[in-house]
Amino acid sequence: MNTPVTLRATAEDQAARLPALLARAEHLAGAVLLGAHGRRRSGVGDDFWQYRPAQHGDSRRMIDHRRSAMGDQEFVREREWQIAQSVMLWVDQGASMRYTSDKGLPEKADRARVLGLALAILLLRGGERVGLTGTRLPPRSGNPQVLRLAEIFCQDDDTDYSPPEHRAMIPHARAVFISDFMGDLDGVQTALTKAADRGVRGVIYHLLDPSEELFPFTGRTIFESVGGTLRHETLKANDLKARYLERLATRKAELQRLCTLTGWQYGLHHTNNSAQSALLWLYGALDARAGVAA
Repeated sequence: MNTPVTLRATAEDQAARLPALLARAEHLAGAVLLGAHGRRRSGVGDDFWQYRPAQHGDSRRMIDHRRSAMGDQEFVREREWQIAQSVMLWVDQGASMRYTSDKGLPEKADRARVLGLALAILLLRGGERVGLTGTRLPPRSGNPQVLRLAEIFCQDDDTDYSPPEHRAMIPHARAVFISDFMGDLDGVQTALTKAADRGVRGVIYHLLDPSEELFPFTGRTIFESVGGTLRHETLKANDLKARYLERLATRKAELQRLCTLTGWQYGLHHTNNSAQSALLWLYGALDARAGVAA
């Protein structure tokens, strides 16, 4: 049971982490891309997109007379479609995400939070609405939403594995799930199925520590979950390697299969790789100019 003392300690810990998270996310977003992005489709907007030859049915008011005066053909000036897109994020805050195999590497949770918040910053700068899956923080536009997201991202979940939230999916929105996906995949399947039913498409971003990919353990080893609910001791850890790697490959294949069935995209990232390259990939995967995550 939480007491006022423990609640205050938790709140102070989260408050101390908030400025650092915001600073790193802002820095990462600034290193990847500055400025807004457009939808690159003809429609209602303020920004010029392209000239095209006038066609039968075009209104005379659409003709750009300055451009048309340069030759014998009439041209229409088209503007860029700038309807804001809603993007919903789920950043796994379960205890398994607080694992790192080396002090020189970030925890999976730390990398996931920075990527999620930096992605939100880029999307909000581009005029999109960003929020969380579920009902806790609906997608909104504007800089204040960055602080709201950061405050929630700084909170930890005590359970080892947290399933993605699947309530209140906004029809035809985009979504990004960032997790190590070490828990039961039934929750992931439910979320993706409900998302697909509502026309929501997005990205599964599989985030792993390098040791989880290589399984470098030998001899007597005690494996214990970060949340303390699971524990296994073995005298010959190397005997488990083949079975572990097979199960990991099966898990990746299952996530990719779910993405294929629901029109989502699968991405894999290791915490010893560049956060900048990861953010570039994520941002590109959501780029509407490529259709959807592609």
